[in-house]
Amino acid sequence: MYKLFMTTVLAIAALSACSNSTDSYDVKSLPDPINSVAFETYNAEEFFKTTSVFGSSINHLGNAVLVSNDESGIFNAYRVPVDGSPAKKLTNSTKESIFVESWFPQDERFLYSADKGGDELNHLYVQQLDGTKLDLTPGEDLKAQMMSWHENKNSFFVATNERDSKFFDVYQYNTNDYNRELVFKNDLGFSVESVSPNGRFIVLSKTHSNSNSDLYLVDLRLKMVKPRLLTQHSGDVSYSVYTFSKDSKQLLYATDEFGEFNQSWAYDLETGKSSLNYKADWDVIFSYFSKDGRFQVTGVNADAQTQLVIKDLFNQSELSLPTLPSGDLRGVNFSDDSKSMVFYINSDTSPSNLYVHTLGTNSIKRLTNSGNPNIKEQNLVTGEVVRFKSFDGLEIPAILYKPKQASVNKVPALVFIHGGPGGQSRKGYSAMIQHLVNNGYAIMMINNRGSSGYGKTFFHLDDKRHGEDDLQDVVYNKKYLQTLDWVDADKIGVMGGSYGGYLTMAAMTFTDEFKVGINIFGVTNWVRTLESIPPYWEAFRKSLYDELGDPATDKQRLHNISPVFFGEKVKSPVLVVQGANDPRVLKIESDEMVEAIRSGGTYVDYLVFDDEGHGFTKKNNRISASNKYLEFLNTYLMKTSK
Repeated sequence: MYKLFMTTVLAIAALSACSNSTDSYDVKSLPDPINSVAFETYNAEEFFKTTSVFGSSINHLGNAVLVSNDESGIFNAYRVPVDGSPAKKLTNSTKESIFVESWFPQDERFLYSADKGGDELNHLYVQQLDGTKLDLTPGEDLKAQMMSWHENKNSFFVATNERDSKFFDVYQYNTNDYNRELVFKNDLGFSVESVSPNGRFIVLSKTHSNSNSDLYLVDLRLKMVKPRLLTQHSGDVSYSVYTFSKDSKQLLYATDEFGEFNQSWAYDLETGKSSLNYKADWDVIFSYFSKDGRFQVTGVNADAQTQLVIKDLFNQSELSLPTLPSGDLRGVNFSDDSKSMVFYINSDTSPSNLYVHTLGTNSIKRLTNSGNPNIKEQNLVTGEVVRFKSFDGLEIPAILYKPKQASVNKVPALVFIHGGPGGQSRKGYSAMIQHLVNNGYAIMMINNRGSSGYGKTFFHLDDKRHGEDDLQDVVYNKKYLQTLDWVDADKIGVMGGSYGGYLTMAAMTFTDEFKVGINIFGVTNWVRTLESIPPYWEAFRKSLYDELGDPATDKQRLHNISPVFFGEKVKSPVLVVQGANDPRVLKIESDEMVEAIRSGGTYVDYLVFDDEGHGFTKKNNRISASNKYLEFLNTYLMKTSK
């Protein structure tokens, strides 16, 4: 199963962290001798005038979409009419980001989640028709998440850890008065995965190791019956859940039993037999159905880019769509009657925009304008998937962004490392990446060994070897950049967030390869981190220890790979960026790392956001961070002499 520890669900957008600066619009024109035209550079404020938007729940009337966007500087809920008329702001939060879940099935109440300052203790809220808000999961130190709606449209299921902070129970809520009933008490430490549309079944998972797991089924009609094992197997096989079919007769699940990549299989709940549902030459990463069950949407992680297949189950054929705008299709959702669908288009050079399509016609209507009209798309850069060989001959994939300045002069470069450890750098728009590339920095987003998306063998190559072989991949990425005739071989830095922040600090501490490092909320003390994991990660604690090491038995090795204990060895400038409320990488780790570097006499800059956690959701903070990255790089990498 996917490595859950420090996975960057926030991804690049969250790392794009940021500034209270309100500098005026700054454009520089530079010659492009290849195309004989000028290209322009922009500051962070211009890049973050783009709007981040997500969510595709269509209301019961089929005339509006529920989304979150950060147009106001912080994520709020909006109602976007499908006729193209202006969006209506539904919430007015100025402090906490609001992440929409869905409309109610029969009216325009809606559910959303929010935490406090990035502490990840999300509560589930309902906004009622009169605009009042109600916390459906009140209390302290609990975490809640929306599971699904009952097909009767009169109730929904929510998982919370309020009874036991280590494990999540399942409650069924009534839509009329929000009274609830505990339907599954999780005393055995399972992970709750999905509830069937008819409310009868709950599927659970049990993690045995980071390469071995099982699925179990609970039939809520049978009281006091233990969960039933669905995935009897031998050896190391991983299973995870996609969804139930709309008739509650099948469970779609992922397994790597039959090769390197996850395939989609269907388990028949009546016969107990499984059959292949979908396979590809890459991981099948999700599969779900339209509300009426007519369409199935399946996503494949094809070389760091999502490919969608939409199947019409009525005639067993792939849905035919008119010519779409250039970019990747994502976030597909259908109206109740499947007569219309909404979706997003995203590319490296254009942020996600929401569209609506009336099925059976050529009609496609754009519903949002997420880009900044001051930024011309031709001034931005599309990433290229490349591969290089590491120290042992292993081929390492990466996404390379070549700045337009490279057509004039050699440019400095950065190795960018994703979070995880089992995350993945992927294609798609990032204001922060484009800001740095637009201002003259080559970016190579490495998918070092241990990254997801390239098969289970590649995925497990870093198990209990963190800071060793994967660090060498980072070093050999630098060596590859030095072979490019448009890169300044003497001006290469390293940066990353979360686990990528750890490898950044490891590169700066245990090697002398890089001129600068930017550590964004990176782990620097593995002993403390693994001893202080949040209680709600208990269900996969064993998997974490298999992956990284048990602090009770592997303490010396964890100490040896932790940069904080060797900070005086850092000899080149470092920037550290941290959220004060981070529950995964505690602020004290970054505090101590900064002090350790300073003790050796090396320059280190430190930026802390008091209202953020493990990732930065507020636009001003993202601007501040992006400005800080560029200022730091311009001073300590761009302007350094050879």
